[in-house]
Amino acid sequence: MFAVKDVFSGFSVNDVAKAKVFYTEIMGLRVEEEAGMGLYLHLPGGSKVFVYPKENHRPATFTILNFEVDDIDIAVDELTKNGIHFERYEGMPADAKGIVRGKAAKKGPDIAWFTDPAGNILSVLEGGE
Repeated sequence: MFAVKDVFSGFSVNDVAKAKVFYTEIMGLRVEEEAGMGLYLHLPGGSKVFVYPKENHRPATFTILNFEVDDIDIAVDELTKNGIHFERYEGMPADAKGIVRGKAAKKGPDIAWFTDPAGNILSVLEGGE
């Protein structure tokens, strides 16, 4: 068996500078720039994700990061104030804020999707019981 030192995931963006501003100022993450390579997003709990530039970037068509919060209504309100628009998907009934209320329906967490400046899909969610 090989010896693993660390594990991290990564995703691409079309503009690293915009990604840095978004993930620090809007999402509140600690971001470390790797000169000429990309960014490390330091996530709560000690994990990290590498964000790298890709000339022919295509946004992910699935959720790449889920931000778990204690109160989804507060999180959505704060993100909306910061200019975030929440996505709506066919077959996923959302309320006026864009939140799919899974907990009340006993169908998973309350969740709301949005995108980063590169179009990658993210979510905020409040866990189900």
